[in-house]
Amino acid sequence: QVQLVESGGGLAQAGGSLRLSCAASGRTDRSYAMAWFRQAPGKEREFVTVISGGGGRTSYADSVKGRFTISRDNAKNTVYLQMNSLKPEDTAVYYCAADTFYNYRMREYAYWGQGTRVTVSS
Repeated sequence: QVQLVESGGGLAQAGGSLRLSCAASGRTDRSYAMAWFRQAPGKEREFVTVISGGGGRTSYADSVKGRFTISRDNAKNTVYLQMNSLKPEDTAVYYCAADTFYNYRMREYAYWGQGTRVTVSS
């Protein structure tokens, strides 16, 4: 079992930045791929970005490419999402997820955090 706790959400202005963190505990001896998904009001949860267990491979949704950066510190069992040039359409609850395999599919992820809310004002 892996427990995930997100933090760092809040209110930002358009063009601003926020950094989200996801701290993992429990069975962290394995190298899990870690991903961020988000769910905007009235919409389905969608893939944002993923990073491999070793941190050497990343992928991003087109909507955030060039603005968001995922990274991880395995010594701290923590994954980060640096969000720059925020837009009002980035407003959503952001969820951290962990899985054995590197993938973009929400249904494949076994472990989820409770989410952290990000609101971007125009």
